[in-house]
Amino acid sequence: MNDLLPKFPAFLLIFVRVTSFFVMMPLFSYRTIPTVHKLGMGFFLSWLMFYSIEPPVFEINGTYFLLIMKEALVGVLVGFTAYVILSAIQIAGGLIDFQMGFSIANVIDPQNGTQSPLLGQYLYTFALLLLLSFNGHHLLIDGIYNSYRFIPIDQPWLPLGNANVVNYIVKSFSTMFLVAFQMSLPVVGSLFLVDVALGIVARTVPQLNIFVVGLPVKMVVGFIVIITVLGALLALVSHLVETVLYTMRDLMQLFGGS
Repeated sequence: MNDLLPKFPAFLLIFVRVTSFFVMMPLFSYRTIPTVHKLGMGFFLSWLMFYSIEPPVFEINGTYFLLIMKEALVGVLVGFTAYVILSAIQIAGGLIDFQMGFSIANVIDPQNGTQSPLLGQYLYTFALLLLLSFNGHHLLIDGIYNSYRFIPIDQPWLPLGNANVVNYIVKSFSTMFLVAFQMSLPVVGSLFLVDVALGIVARTVPQLNIFVVGLPVKMVVGFIVIITVLGALLALVSHLVETVLYTMRDLMQLFGGS
């Protein structure tokens, strides 16, 4: 026990990084997981990593407090980036809901306690099941462990002002909007053609109340298109999950200065 006391500051640094990952990381940060379980899992993983990476002995001084802030910043930034990229599914669902007329009725997401679009929540649930089906949660935990290969525990700073880091983050966010546009394009494009057809019908048959007929027609067409292209949507979701893992790795490489 006396041999472990000098290395307790190093264990605390590992614990800060792991728990910071869990604060923002998709699937691990949800409200349905009790806080005690999150802390227990973070403590257990930190204990395993402590003996795996064999950190040096740290003195508690001003530099050590800078290292604590750096470790917390690493976990929050990488986890937040992964969360934002997965939000492309919610954006795509919001675009589809707006065209189908479902945007007037959002649902409460029990995972984070916020309102989300109906189809966005439906597709997001599929994304989480897909993530669990090929052990993506294990890959996320593996990313936490491999982060020490790219960002050493004794590195006192992060190159946040580096142009490469800023450009990569902007590129990752643009990828999120691109994937959201690709996911929503078949449904939104089809509903746009339905709007054009309804406009022509409204001009040619003025007696028809287009506002009463239009909403059910757009819903039926929207569901038919979604069922037709559901396989392609799930393929894009799988690509998005892969993008999350690659983005985490590349971002940690840039933070490590490599």
